[in-house]
Amino acid sequence: MRRERSRPISSVPFLASGKPFRVEAVVFDLDGTLTQPGGIDFARVHELMGCPREQGLLEFLAAIDEPEVRRRKEAILVKAELEAVERCRPNAGAPELVAFLREHGIPMGIVTRNCRLATEKMLRALVGINPEDFAVVVTRDDPWGPKPIPDSILFVASRLGTEPHTLLVVGDHAFDIEAGKKAGALTMFVRNGADELPPELEADFSVDNLSEALDLLRYGVPLAAGKLPAALLEAGLSSLVSSDPSLLIGARIGEDAAVLDVAEEEVLVLASDPITLASDCLARYTVIVNANDVATTGATPRWLLTTLLFPPGSSASEVLALVRDLQNVCATWGITLCGGHTEVSAAVSRPVVVGTMAGTALRSELKDKRRARTGERLLMTKAAGVEGTGLLAREFPERLRAAGWSEAEIARCASFLDLISVLEEARIARSFPGVSALHDVTEGGVATAVRELSAACGHRLQVHLDQIPLYPETERICRVFGLDPLGLIGSGSLLITCAPNEVLALRQALETAGIAATEIGEVLEEGEGVEVCENGRLVDWPYFERDEVSRLESQKASEEGEERLT
Repeated sequence: MRRERSRPISSVPFLASGKPFRVEAVVFDLDGTLTQPGGIDFARVHELMGCPREQGLLEFLAAIDEPEVRRRKEAILVKAELEAVERCRPNAGAPELVAFLREHGIPMGIVTRNCRLATEKMLRALVGINPEDFAVVVTRDDPWGPKPIPDSILFVASRLGTEPHTLLVVGDHAFDIEAGKKAGALTMFVRNGADELPPELEADFSVDNLSEALDLLRYGVPLAAGKLPAALLEAGLSSLVSSDPSLLIGARIGEDAAVLDVAEEEVLVLASDPITLASDCLARYTVIVNANDVATTGATPRWLLTTLLFPPGSSASEVLALVRDLQNVCATWGITLCGGHTEVSAAVSRPVVVGTMAGTALRSELKDKRRARTGERLLMTKAAGVEGTGLLAREFPERLRAAGWSEAEIARCASFLDLISVLEEARIARSFPGVSALHDVTEGGVATAVRELSAACGHRLQVHLDQIPLYPETERICRVFGLDPLGLIGSGSLLITCAPNEVLALRQALETAGIAATEIGEVLEEGEGVEVCENGRLVDWPYFERDEVSRLESQKASEEGEERLT
């Protein structure tokens, strides 16, 4: 069986530039792109027509007012095009590229400045390429205007049933690239070993030939359901080079697990979380949310395994770009990305990442919530609903605009997702012997987190409701959506139980690191439950069956479903 070629991830253009892409249709230029360059001697045609070399031939013809003169000069061009049919040969790699796109169900079109008659003759003359491969062919005889006018590109996108941003325009001339960019399409410049674009015009991709274009397009065509093809996955995994001596077996083809060497004086800590929200920052979310869980035991997050699930139609570049982003975020926090599993599945409608984080802790610094004791103080870092504030601003900006919010206000709330890590406060807190328990606030917000902490500690907790910190932005955004900030997903806040004699020193250490810490309650007698005081009187502690952001998402999906039915 033929093995597909793979290239190191650093040499794949889309990863070098940081731009993942998806190609759902391709439009080719003809002369010099699908055909070998040099079929038409354009220098000679310019001379015979009396056209300045720097001016396009079609633009020159359009500027001639006298119809008869225009007709005679155009006849020179048509003759040259028809004569070129006899010398017409497919460009290197063209048949293989067209066959690849056909096999992957990618519709193709042609937009050329040649005349209709010459175009049809050229296509029939190209060995290994069938005219039927192209669902739509636009020539200069059609009414949409020749390149660099973008109208023909937009027309082809419509006929091929794709949006311009998933249409790839492939050509060997600046006119091709300019038309594609004006239409909002992806662009690929074919140098043919010599030509370069003007400095002011930059294509999304530049290749020397169509064989190189085929290599690149393997990463852009939609993937079939199932595992990522081994050749493509191998190209991505080749970048996961680690200097961590503890990683004995890491991410590689044929390995489904990672093997780690752990010293005897340390304990191994494991945590796993699926990431289904914040699709625009999946990598950061995956690493930090899973690292938070490990850090709350007093451990240092060290290794990450991920299961990546992508919906059908995703491209290899989208998958491998996420792998790259995961590694970059891991590197920021000193974490090793070990490997995992990657799959395209109809079970998901958008990318889902399941992360498994492993870390180590000295036994002396391990924080076991069962060690909490009556009389210890309950502290909370940052404020309630930090994560939820960022998610609401990112997922529902149109609702906020409708409520009169400015773009700056929305951006400020969206930036709250930069605050969701509790690694630093957990690192500081674990060094205090008087700290018995750490618990990060996640789904269900502070209300749920305090209940969970009580159950894990085996102690009732008292909370002073009026002492729970709340950012003004969170309070305001919750008013817009009618949500309770206490039930708002809250990664970024850490609950800490601490002996009274160390509270002051702990708060000072946290504040020195720029982390606000507020005393919001204390540990009561053994048992389970939450006693809540507000302004000196007992009140009920809210209970949320589901997180407030999830409830809002479900409500939105239900409303959209009803709209489709009506």
